[in-house]
Amino acid sequence: MAHAPPRPTPDRTSVYREVTDRIIAELEAGRLPWVQPWSSDRVRAPLGLPANAATGRRYSGINILILWCAVVERGFAGQGWLTFRQARALGGSVRKGERGTSVVYADRFTPRDERIRADRDGDAAHSIPFLKRFTVFNTEQCDGLPGAAGETAETVPPGLILPQVETLIARSGADLRIGGDRAFYDIKADHVRLPPPHTFRQPIDWHRTALHELGHWTGAAHRLARDLSGRFGSAPYAQEELVAELTAAFTCASLSIVPSVRHADYIGAWLQILRADERAVVRAASAASRAADFLLAFGPSHTANPPSSAEAGSDGGERLCHAEIV
Repeated sequence: MAHAPPRPTPDRTSVYREVTDRIIAELEAGRLPWVQPWSSDRVRAPLGLPANAATGRRYSGINILILWCAVVERGFAGQGWLTFRQARALGGSVRKGERGTSVVYADRFTPRDERIRADRDGDAAHSIPFLKRFTVFNTEQCDGLPGAAGETAETVPPGLILPQVETLIARSGADLRIGGDRAFYDIKADHVRLPPPHTFRQPIDWHRTALHELGHWTGAAHRLARDLSGRFGSAPYAQEELVAELTAAFTCASLSIVPSVRHADYIGAWLQILRADERAVVRAASAASRAADFLLAFGPSHTANPPSSAEAGSDGGERLCHAEIV
């Protein structure tokens, strides 16, 4: 006999709602959280992805957006973060009165009643995916840290940015075709079409566009196997555009390229998706992190997070929301 999987309790879904409401508020204000921070004169932190200052591992998925927002709103000058215990383990401490930032990691649990039912019926128990909070502090909120822990990772020198992007594109092996006046990924033929570079106002805009379309390219069945079947104007199509936008933003930030907006006209569609499904932005950010890591592995400095099947728990700050959220 088939059994419906158990549903999460309200307190477990509140994390999704809280994160989604924040992203919705930004979009309603006309700001894209993955672009706007780096166009503001108020930002003190260098362009890049937030990282755990104890391990060097970079945060991923929705945590990137959460920590980028914190850097902007609170004026931190660095992208390094630690848990309270990590700061102590490094010989430092979080200053008294400092307020931390809640980030999340994905996990699953099986309710007791579901375990009993599965044992009784002799079938598999259905577990429930959920997000769990933990608190991190920017290294600026800590005292007594060793020098390396408080340092901000160096950005790519300006003269190396374009060569690094070009190396990534070349090493990816993507079938890149130049011509026409449209940029798109052809799913059936598995190639990326881009207008000639000279048709863009700035050379870097051609590279930004290439990274966006390569974001779609990563979703092919023989790569990361995302659902690319959505028709133009549909919710699945807009969801995939959100994944590609975030992929380009995360990849650009890793390469010291200020992210830009490729499809601002999708904001209305994204708002509809987020209002209808509180997990949509978490899924999109998680998929985008996988796609960005896939692309960055082709870069000259291999700037992607190394894959890990057994990431640390909440105190390590490194179960970074790559787990599937359904």
